[in-house]
Amino acid sequence: MDVRRRPPRPPPATADAGLESERHRLLKPTGAVDGGVPPPTPKASDALPLPLYLTNGIFFTLFFSVAYYLLHRWRDKIRTHTPLHVVTLSEIAAIVSLIASFIYLLGFFGIDFVQSFISRASHDAWDVDDDAPDHFIIDEDRRRGPCPAAIECPVPPIAAITSPSKMVDPAPVNLPEEDEEIVKLVVSGTIPSYSLESKLGDCKRAASIRREALQRLTGKSILELPFEGFDYQAILGQCCEMPVGYVQIPVGIAGPLLLDGFEYSVPMATTEGCLVASTNRGCKAIYASGGATSMLLRDGMTRAPVVRFGTAKRAAELKFFLENPENFETLSVIFNRSSRFARLQSIHCAIAGKNLYMRFSCSTGDAMGMNMVSKGVQNVLDFLQTDFPDMDVIGISGNFCSDKKPAAVNWIEGRGKSVVCEAIIKEDVVRKVLKTTTAALVELNMLKNLAGSAVAGALGGFNAHAGNIVSALFIATGQDPAQNVESSHCITMMEAVNDGKDLHVSVTMPSIEVGTVGGGTQLPSQSACLNLLGVKGANKDSPGSNSRLLATIIAGSVLAGELSLMSAIASGQLVNSHMKYNRSSRDVSKVAS
Repeated sequence: MDVRRRPPRPPPATADAGLESERHRLLKPTGAVDGGVPPPTPKASDALPLPLYLTNGIFFTLFFSVAYYLLHRWRDKIRTHTPLHVVTLSEIAAIVSLIASFIYLLGFFGIDFVQSFISRASHDAWDVDDDAPDHFIIDEDRRRGPCPAAIECPVPPIAAITSPSKMVDPAPVNLPEEDEEIVKLVVSGTIPSYSLESKLGDCKRAASIRREALQRLTGKSILELPFEGFDYQAILGQCCEMPVGYVQIPVGIAGPLLLDGFEYSVPMATTEGCLVASTNRGCKAIYASGGATSMLLRDGMTRAPVVRFGTAKRAAELKFFLENPENFETLSVIFNRSSRFARLQSIHCAIAGKNLYMRFSCSTGDAMGMNMVSKGVQNVLDFLQTDFPDMDVIGISGNFCSDKKPAAVNWIEGRGKSVVCEAIIKEDVVRKVLKTTTAALVELNMLKNLAGSAVAGALGGFNAHAGNIVSALFIATGQDPAQNVESSHCITMMEAVNDGKDLHVSVTMPSIEVGTVGGGTQLPSQSACLNLLGVKGANKDSPGSNSRLLATIIAGSVLAGELSLMSAIASGQLVNSHMKYNRSSRDVSKVAS
């Protein structure tokens, strides 16, 4: 790699005297009065009456002079056998001067060094050649993160980092004069983009300014990214940072799904053609056969911190302590203080050398519960520190949980809601609705979902496409899409019953991680989908029942999706159906241009 010297930054242009006050006026929050914005934080060295280097020199000289004087006087007293506590007026003055100079040097020495070091780090961080072409240098602040230091870093011209032939000139947007000035400050790097909401006090206005600044910084248009019609205040501090718009995902309805005697219209947010239609066909087959039945097997969210000891013996001692039934009640009291819904269920420990992994499982009401269980775990760790002071907490999560990644512990022990759902599909429904036979489905399931997945070394993937339905429902109902990884763990079973005529089909899903309160469930669109299913918010009469019902609906929808896709494969209709429903009729070449 050719390492070159970064060209020195040009000296900042002298601003008008009123620029700083104008910037604070523009950033004044809605409804604020003049003077509501605090002035810039002064430097510590500004309080000194003399230049910093001169002040440091004076106190340096004073400190060593009085120290030498006092040592000389005390040596004379020792020689003459004079008590050391008997001091003269000059010695008192010397002691006071020594203390004063020591306090100054302790508090202020090095200010000049630190400031100059910071200045060098920000202006000449990389040792590269002066003759480097500008297009090799990309200012790190162009990908600005939440770093206060970014305020001081100007942004280079767009032409220096973007090829003119690839730039798109965004259509001009008419902004109010004040907003236009703020956009310029964001583009120049004077105001960090992440601070707009707090400075302006208007989330939609902040998003609009950030959106325009982004287009000017990148030279790319995002006008087709929707902006209007969204409540940006609703996502502040809980769903998304630095928003510039939102993405539209169509929501289709599959059903009715007849599950446990109730009908549900299932909302599915997806951009994959055929998915909703296929799930809808599966719902139709289940409905025509009398419906499906579900059972909740387990309900408990997990968090597993990792701690380290000096020896494996000490780690084993804590393991025995945690797994001792006599200690569980005490640990439960400590854990349950985190929330009125959190109830500790079990602690499962695993050792790797002198490291101990403790997998806590607890009920979390109608919330998905990751924050709730984490607070409870922190309470227990603080409590254990008293009896195990040599315990070193490495991390609140040690991946033995295991969150947002495929893991055998979730497949075996479960995480979140563990659900099994089954249905018996009648022979005539298999033939007329699903267009196949019971024998063909049973054979395909064995060779594809069971044997085929085993050959592939699948972990929790003994199904046709459970992740499709789980993802669509997660997005529609405001769940964490990343938890689709473990929530899609599923094994699909099929067998012939009633003398080989009818089909018994089931899905077993050990780790569905869902909630009906918190996170994205509070957004209007997602809340509407939860309301459609009858599981919006928390159930006051039976805490946790809404989230458990949502998990069973997801399992029932997966059952419908598995049934339909497997039938399409068995009958050889998969390709034809995707060619009909999953191919755009638009001219792709025109769209790209």
